[in-house]
Amino acid sequence: MTTVTPTASTTPAAKRVAAEPRAPRRSSTRRRSTPLTIAMLAVLAYFLLPLFWLLIASTKSTQDLFNSFGLWFSHAPQLLSNIKATFTQDDGVFGRWLLNTVLYAGASALGAALLAAAAGYGFAKYRFRGHGAAFNLVLGAIMIPTTALAIPTYLLFAKAGLVNTPWAVILPSLISPFGLYLMRIYAEDAVPDSLIEAARMDGAGEFRIFCTIGLRLLAPGLVTVILFTLVATWNNYFLPLIMLNDPNLYPITVGLSSWAAQAQNGGAGASSDMLALVVTGSLISIIPLVLAFLLLQRYWQSGLATGGVKQ
Repeated sequence: MTTVTPTASTTPAAKRVAAEPRAPRRSSTRRRSTPLTIAMLAVLAYFLLPLFWLLIASTKSTQDLFNSFGLWFSHAPQLLSNIKATFTQDDGVFGRWLLNTVLYAGASALGAALLAAAAGYGFAKYRFRGHGAAFNLVLGAIMIPTTALAIPTYLLFAKAGLVNTPWAVILPSLISPFGLYLMRIYAEDAVPDSLIEAARMDGAGEFRIFCTIGLRLLAPGLVTVILFTLVATWNNYFLPLIMLNDPNLYPITVGLSSWAAQAQNGGAGASSDMLALVVTGSLISIIPLVLAFLLLQRYWQSGLATGGVKQ
């Protein structure tokens, strides 16, 4: 004898559920929050207005900077003439400052990223005596402001005879405690231990494993450290100020500051449009950073996300 099991649609409970009125479905469209929209627009204006003002001010003469509305063009924009005057002022020293900044920031970013990758990989994949204490020391170094180390660094470099040389700016910038911490966290998940063991079984040495396997898997994290160090070194002012005495070795930050001091005090070499040249030079100085972020943005985003995700 075959027993027929009642289906869900024929049971009394199912009939009662079907008879009950269903609750209205929520709309899939997200509700817009007017206060949140206003807050986001205010934050957007906070970040973009200074850049907009810098772009507008770069088209004005020094007189127009004080006599015209700050957020709109003057009657006679002169951006091209300001750019030309910026690169020709003081026998073209601004171009030298720009090249110096590219050298300092580029060498520091690449060197700091490689050192941070090697140290972070070591902390993540090896255990040694004093492992925890050494890493805690790195975390403590993150909390120390760089300005507090500027004077001791100057005294050390003065003893070594490296003051007023490019090394006085590059070497201190190679140390990045935050980059080391970031690479350690990233390497823990980005480089599988099984892959390292397989390479060891194939006879590869530790240095070869790091160069051929570790660096490739750590590439997004490397780009992240490169961007952070690039911006920090590019905008660094206090360290080059105390380390360098030769104007031909100045980066853009210190060079433009010297021009601004000349414009205020009317010193030697100052012209009537010196303040306009400072503003135009500031605009030119941010263009390489904007290009770097646009070119490396996708690697930067993946570098921040991948290290915090378990694979």
